[in-house]
Amino acid sequence: MFSFFKKSPKATTPPTMEPEGWLQRLKHGLKKTRDNLQGKISGLFTGGLNEAWFDELEEALILADVGVKTTQRLINHLKTEAKKSQVTQAQDLKPILRKMLIDLLAPLEKNLNPERAKPFVLVFAGVNGAGKTTSIGKLAQHFKNHHYSVLLAAGDTFRAAAVAQLVAWGARNQVEVITQEKGDSAAVIFDAIQAAKARQIEVVLADTAGRLPTQLHLMEEIKKVKRVIQKADPGAPHEVILVLDANTGQNALTQVKAFDEALGLTGLIITKLDGTARGGVVAAIAGECPKPILFVGVGEQLEDLQPFSANSFVDALIE
Repeated sequence: MFSFFKKSPKATTPPTMEPEGWLQRLKHGLKKTRDNLQGKISGLFTGGLNEAWFDELEEALILADVGVKTTQRLINHLKTEAKKSQVTQAQDLKPILRKMLIDLLAPLEKNLNPERAKPFVLVFAGVNGAGKTTSIGKLAQHFKNHHYSVLLAAGDTFRAAAVAQLVAWGARNQVEVITQEKGDSAAVIFDAIQAAKARQIEVVLADTAGRLPTQLHLMEEIKKVKRVIQKADPGAPHEVILVLDANTGQNALTQVKAFDEALGLTGLIITKLDGTARGGVVAAIAGECPKPILFVGVGEQLEDLQPFSANSFVDALIE
């Protein structure tokens, strides 16, 4: 499981435990997806196996936004396992499906290592409304809780409200925010990295303006942001994180592919798993364009953003 590490010579602090009640909040966040898997088809995991049963399961997985390609892989694997193990009852396939999903998602777990650079620079990208600024504010508190000094860069210069929101998070977390009244995103983040170096700040969290992958001029602009960051620090950015709204469903795949091509993504944050979200897209991402998932978010509270765990995610999907 992903964890932050407290500063120590060997950085061997055990992983942070999930807070009490997290699984229940995650289950609520994945309610729509779980209902498609278990509630849509009455008695899905009861009775005998036949081709019609596999067709119903395939439909349920697709409706849960697992994606056609990944669903077909899962169904074919299930059929193979059923034949090999001579399984004839649907209930006996449930633990096999659960293990398959865990095996699919487990490679997406990732440890961040703030010790690898100073400052450790993280840049956040995504479409408008995905939750970038809120995620940055929550992560600032996570880093502070693990005894890292933090600086925020208000790189969403297109929206005054985004700057104000990040400044509010900075005040809440007692973290300084670098802003500019005039100037572009690249200049703000460049200044933030220089300030972090001068002040011996350990972590820089940089916001950028929301943009759609189809807005080619804006995609070129964010490529420029990365180039300017590399001028400020040749090793930076150390993490390029795409924030995804779970409600976008299969469109999330398009976003991952486009932003990865433009920036070279190193991780994802999945937000707004709020009970209506289509969380099966996490499996689609794992199957079609695997990128590490650092956090999943189920609400607005600080504790509602937690490290991604394949076991917990699948537990919330399949009871």
